[in-house]
Amino acid sequence: MNPSAEPSAPASAKREHLLDTAWELFCQSGYRAVGIDTLLAKAGVAKMTLYNHFGSKEDLIAAAMEKKGEEILAGFDATIAAAGKSPTKRLSAVFDWLEGWFSSADFAGCAFVKAIGEYRLDSDKPRRAATAFKQALQQRIEALCGEAELRNAPALARQFMLLIDGATVHADLHRRSAYAQDARAAARALIESASRV
Repeated sequence: MNPSAEPSAPASAKREHLLDTAWELFCQSGYRAVGIDTLLAKAGVAKMTLYNHFGSKEDLIAAAMEKKGEEILAGFDATIAAAGKSPTKRLSAVFDWLEGWFSSADFAGCAFVKAIGEYRLDSDKPRRAATAFKQALQQRIEALCGEAELRNAPALARQFMLLIDGATVHADLHRRSAYAQDARAAARALIESASRV
């Protein structure tokens, strides 16, 4: 397709298509490895379209991460809501969500952790977007720990995040979704300890 002759479409639709295409490529090949020309060719849009919506490649990466992060958190919230009102079941559902992700056809590890590895400066927009996503997830888990009236919910939420990120790395490395169950078992021990008076 000739990028200079792209068909007309609503600006928001082009922006969303560009974000979705960018995310797919970044997950496949990494953030820095995907060049602008490759992205434009895959999305079938002109360079002007990209820069009309995003001031730089880093802006595009951060926006793609924010969009995907919102989708992931919405899926997380839906899984927790489906678990019902029992605080224990809601906490356990965190690992149902994790196992569902690990079992999905497009699972390729955590793109947010990968962004932190590629963008080392605190001022880097992709790093800030990844940090914001991880913080939002941790806050949700902390709220679940609070609902369950567990001691030291902030520390427990951090420990859950360690389990989630560790399980994610190993599920990607070994191609085994069962690491979600291993993380669940470790979480049960943490919950039991935090439940003691």
